[in-house]
Amino acid sequence: MEHPRDHAYPGHWEADVVLRDGATARIRPITTEDAERLVSFYEQVSDESKYYRFFAPYPRLSDRDVHRFTHHDYVDRVGLAATVGGEFIATVRYDRTDERGLPASAPADEAEVAFLVQDAHQGRGVASALLEHIGAVARERGIRRFAAEVLPANSKMIKVFRDAGYTQRRSFEDGSVRLTLDLEPTAESLAVQRGREQRAEARSVQRLLTPGSVAVVGTGRAPGGVGRTVLRNLRDAGFTGRLYAVNSAFPESTERLDGVPAVRSVTRIGEPVDLAVLAVPAERVPEAVEDCGRSGVQGLVVLSAGYAESGAEGRERQRALVRLARSYGMRIIGPNAFGIINTADAVRLNASLAPQPPARGRIGLFTQSGAIGIALLAGLHRRGAGLSSFISAGNRADVSGNDILQYWFEDPDTDVALLYLESIGNPRKFTRLARRTAAVKPVVVVKGARHSGSAPPGHTVPVTRIPDATVSALLRQAGVIRVDTVTELVDAGLLLASQPLPAGPRVAILGNSESLGLLTYDACLTEGLRPLPPQDLTTSAAPDDFRTALTAALADPGCDAVVVTAIPRVGETGTTDPADGGALGTALRTAAATAPAKPVTVVHVEIGGLAEALSTATHSGPGRPSPPATPLPAPTSPEPHPSGAPGTPAPAAVRIPAYPAAERAVRALAEAVRYARWRRQAAEPGKVPEFLDDTIDESGAAALIGRLLGAAPDTRRLSPAPGDAHELLALYGIPVRPALPAPGPDEAVAAAARLGYPVALKTTAPHLRHRADLGGVRLDLADEAQLRLAHRELTERLGTAVELRPVVQAMAPRGVDTVVRAAIDAAAGSVLSFGLAGAPSELLGDLAHRLVPVTDRDAAELIRSIRTAPLLFGWRGSAPVDTPALEELLLRVSRLVDDHPEVVSVTLEPVVVATHGLSVLGATVRLATPPARDDLGPRTLPSHY
Repeated sequence: MEHPRDHAYPGHWEADVVLRDGATARIRPITTEDAERLVSFYEQVSDESKYYRFFAPYPRLSDRDVHRFTHHDYVDRVGLAATVGGEFIATVRYDRTDERGLPASAPADEAEVAFLVQDAHQGRGVASALLEHIGAVARERGIRRFAAEVLPANSKMIKVFRDAGYTQRRSFEDGSVRLTLDLEPTAESLAVQRGREQRAEARSVQRLLTPGSVAVVGTGRAPGGVGRTVLRNLRDAGFTGRLYAVNSAFPESTERLDGVPAVRSVTRIGEPVDLAVLAVPAERVPEAVEDCGRSGVQGLVVLSAGYAESGAEGRERQRALVRLARSYGMRIIGPNAFGIINTADAVRLNASLAPQPPARGRIGLFTQSGAIGIALLAGLHRRGAGLSSFISAGNRADVSGNDILQYWFEDPDTDVALLYLESIGNPRKFTRLARRTAAVKPVVVVKGARHSGSAPPGHTVPVTRIPDATVSALLRQAGVIRVDTVTELVDAGLLLASQPLPAGPRVAILGNSESLGLLTYDACLTEGLRPLPPQDLTTSAAPDDFRTALTAALADPGCDAVVVTAIPRVGETGTTDPADGGALGTALRTAAATAPAKPVTVVHVEIGGLAEALSTATHSGPGRPSPPATPLPAPTSPEPHPSGAPGTPAPAAVRIPAYPAAERAVRALAEAVRYARWRRQAAEPGKVPEFLDDTIDESGAAALIGRLLGAAPDTRRLSPAPGDAHELLALYGIPVRPALPAPGPDEAVAAAARLGYPVALKTTAPHLRHRADLGGVRLDLADEAQLRLAHRELTERLGTAVELRPVVQAMAPRGVDTVVRAAIDAAAGSVLSFGLAGAPSELLGDLAHRLVPVTDRDAAELIRSIRTAPLLFGWRGSAPVDTPALEELLLRVSRLVDDHPEVVSVTLEPVVVATHGLSVLGATVRLATPPARDDLGPRTLPSHY
């Protein structure tokens, strides 16, 4: 391409976006080669829209206009276009101006902005998306305000500016409305942006799951094969829309296949096609995608393999596939996908390789693995659980778990979200979406490839550097129920979909086996629950005895949940009654219906028919009639699940989850207890105390950081000198006890005289730092003689003073040594960590983590989340330490890294927390040019495919 000589083409401005109707468009800078596209685009704009743009009749563009609108310097004059199929559907441009409105260059920080959208594409959110992107470009180029002249009758464009959420001013001048927008993002503009993102991405998934017509491309002429199998599954599931079989090898005489219309190409169907399932070899997929794109197909499910999972050549093939599909506005499930399922009666879609679709239910299931998807479908079916929707995304080159969460957030047919993930391409966004979704319905995640250190083959996503334990902690902070195995995923999903959330951790245990009751009791203690003494009904207990005991337990205000344990009943003849399973199931469901606000689970051993008897409503959700499929509602404040919890059942159709082992039942119940506690706390989120503002000098810190980075030869990584680091921390109310160098005994004595006895002498060599166990720290040196002796012993035993780098520091009050760290991960964001210094954190990994910014509640939980937390609260008679001071320190560190993204790492070690106050004895800071924040910029689809 030819571009202006003075500024290179800004390729990083190119982006794919999802529009309001769920289709995609490409946004890119306009170049000198776009003249014909621009003219063609303008010819398709109505005279009214042209009048609104130019304030006068303007039927065609002159050559001078075309040159002006296609030649930009990408600094003071910028034009962007939204394209579909390579053709313009909308344009936006800005021209930098001075205070008189004349063309200008920097440092002028205002620009005139103007839009033009083809009439056929108005109302799709194109202008709103372009405003986000041109605003980001302007901020990058030093422009802080947009000004726009709009005719009063142009209500659509006025609404675009008004609804953007930016700070704005309006005036009426010379018959037009002058709008001025401050481009600095605000809380309102970010909320508007994310709301639009949610609606658009949810709509794009809804289009895939609720098609009115499906074409299976690659349907074999002979029985068998992937395409023919999917066609049969769609037909057998009773798909309510239109079906088409497509194969370029069909003879011209072939009109129907398996009872559905058969054609050689999607373009020959002659009617709109909403979804195409591609089951052709990878080398033929581009031709099929082109065929679908020209025919207006809305979305693709690509079952074909041979993409990123097969190596470098496949990865490039996958990138080309996504580029091609998005150029036509289509989204993709796959490639290498297993398929999608929607059990809604109005759709009944089984566009997958699963021969038996699941029953209708209230669980949504997303998986990145076809094999795991098969296992989960089979496991849920055996346990009597139904699904609302199922998505097996394969390589998930386009549609990902984030998109599915956007859809499930307000899907009225989904009460519980289950996800099997092998990689998280955008952890920052995932945790944000998961937190919002978990506030209204449970999100349960099992993650594969936890310890491999890389994404599985086929998953071309950025790799996060943070350990899996940290990822798990951050997911739990967002309310996600993180489990370790697919079995636990099913176990938790069954309970959450059929039972109300427990009000607390108190668990009643009853059953006809004392041993099984004791195992359940032990399992409850292991999971942190508070079990009541087990009630033994004896092995002769009949179903009516169970019903009576369960009814009484549920009526007890001292219990929050009940676990029923059952073994086969032995009669007087020494034999078991095969009918007991059904009778016991009926008895338990009858009792459970008397207290629908408390969860009940059953642990049974070899009781035939019991699990089936307890699962009576597999056709629907937790005891409710199947609602009709409805369009996705507008994202107003979502209504919580009835009774504030998923699975509050109607008495006529109570379902009780059954488990073959006490540990599995209790673990699922414990996850529900923890999630319910998170939900209660999330209803009243914490806050950052206002008193911090009085002791924080944000502008002073910004100036210091700018000065340090400005003087650095390499801004990618800078470790300021201790004095500079301590000065920066002090500006945020974090004083560090000074440590003076002591290269010789005389210097050590002079330092002690300056600081005051008693003092500590310690080495700062990297291999000995914080290692008192190696003799590198000497404490409570009361006078000069002790200090000189300690200095001599250190240098004689451990090395020369040059190697040891000894320092002298005033003694701090005795307390518990802790460590506070903050670090920025490019994918996950800023993470604050806390633990006890030394072996607990370094050897045992006993650290707790929270995403920044943390609130007062987060800080309190962070301290209490580590396993060694009792040492802070008076363990074995010791004096409790000043945890409020520690919480304040955590809040200050959080504010520092949140206010200044250039602070990419902070380590405070050790932080000695005494009974009154604390002392920071060591601190290091790292600065760098701040990494890009993909969650604060304009909406865009991932480009790492």
